[in-house]
Amino acid sequence: MSKILVLAGDGIGPEIVRQAVKILDQLKLQGCHLELETANLGGVAYDQEGSPFPETTRKLAEQADAILLGAVGGPQYDDVERHLRPEQGLLDIRGHLNLFANLRPALLYEDLAEASSLKPELVAGLDLLIVRELVGGIYFGQPRAKEIKDGRRWGYNTMVYNEDEIRRIAHVAFAAAAKREGRLCSVDKANVLEVSLLWREIMEEVKTDYPTVELSHMYVDNAAMQLIRAPKQFDVMVTSNLFGDILSDAAAMLTGSIGMLPSASLNEDNLGMYEPIHGSAPDIAGKGIANPLATILSVAMMLRYSLSLEVEAKQVEEAVMQALTAGARTADIAKAGETIMSTDEMGDAVLRAMRTV
Repeated sequence: MSKILVLAGDGIGPEIVRQAVKILDQLKLQGCHLELETANLGGVAYDQEGSPFPETTRKLAEQADAILLGAVGGPQYDDVERHLRPEQGLLDIRGHLNLFANLRPALLYEDLAEASSLKPELVAGLDLLIVRELVGGIYFGQPRAKEIKDGRRWGYNTMVYNEDEIRRIAHVAFAAAAKREGRLCSVDKANVLEVSLLWREIMEEVKTDYPTVELSHMYVDNAAMQLIRAPKQFDVMVTSNLFGDILSDAAAMLTGSIGMLPSASLNEDNLGMYEPIHGSAPDIAGKGIANPLATILSVAMMLRYSLSLEVEAKQVEEAVMQALTAGARTADIAKAGETIMSTDEMGDAVLRAMRTV
């Protein structure tokens, strides 16, 4: 029996997670031995339990085989002390479980080529994987502070990595590239940052363990430009926490909508937390118009990486593809004149396809 901890979170989180749970329930009917538990994370956890990552959630997360997350955050928490804000709960669970490897695929479905903000010929057939280091770098580095010094306000953060942190994410990225087209682009800012010089050195050292993988290096500003200019030149990209945060969101728009991109955050034991990359979208929360496909595709990643259920993972992905081919569209991926589905209707469309795959 595989234990899955479901964290609906804030904003549109409960709406999109509800659709993913439909898929998990269908898999249970098909004979998958899955046990679902629920808990709080983020703003809802702060509201109900006084902490964005409460002890009850911590214990269940430690016992789980995989975690499914909706989203955290909202403007109502902007004035809450930083250590109690929803985003801190997300950082805390990542750090506590050592979820250091974030995998963010950017795959453009053929039926959505015209939904991209770029010309179809630039993005048609796009299949990119961004590997982001997730528990180090500037988001976690010390010292950090906002303080008054010499009568002026100061703010500072520290971008820091040690060689072990870089080496382990490098191995994840090289291994992923070896299973794909064998091309890995490491993104840094080695022309101005010492931490990036170390990053590049370690990447070159790890390369000797993967002779079939071609390694290239690119500065992050150029990588952002190249993602827009010619995204299909990339196969796998590996980068630090901050740079990966930015680049993966840019890559999301190549696929037509940020509502289409799943993610996996893994530790060394393949315990993973799976979530859409789009955030809580408070402006549309409760309206029933959010796209649940990124969350459903996160379920597919969970089945593959943490639960070793490859057949079922492919079934979910095929169901999403069939639903799109049949014309299922939420507002974010619909062209003019196409019928727009609600969140629930899109979930039901994938569920129907699941039963026929």
